Amino acid sequence: MAELLDRYEKRILALLQEDASLSTAAIAEKVGLSSSPCWRRIDRLEREGFIRRKVALVDRKKIGLNAQIFAQIKLNAHGRANLDEFTAAIRAFPEVLECYVLMGPVDFLIRVVATDIEAYEKFFFDRLSQLPGVQEVNSTVALSEIKATTELPIP
Repeated sequence: MAELLDRYEKRILALLQEDASLSTAAIAEKVGLSSSPCWRRIDRLEREGFIRRKVALVDRKKIGLNAQIFAQIKLNAHGRANLDEFTAAIRAFPEVLECYVLMGPVDFLIRVVATDIEAYEKFFFDRLSQLPGVQEVNSTVALSEIKATTELPIP
């Protein structure tokens, strides 16, 4: 799909990843286009799904979510039959920011945020470990964040 993008569209995507609040006129100026062709390119990028949505990135620590935990989840054989139920439950947990299906010794990797370790412990015992088919959960607490970005490298 990247070959479908011209140099202007690639620059537009890079700029919007840095600051989605930029006006069309500001983006147009930065990429060297007039406003109308720039707006048409942005509109196409949105319609074709290159831009999924525009959001505000909130600092988790400023709102009191001081703990970040990565949990590897292994389902038992019977649990795989309830995969839809498991994934629906994971999607419904607001504490779970990301969930990936893995190949290898574990089935899922999730990233969880909580106010503190005690809050994660409650989430773990009351909700996560109670999901049908969960055989094992290995949790790793992140001590500090070295790099966290939402900006994709635009080829």
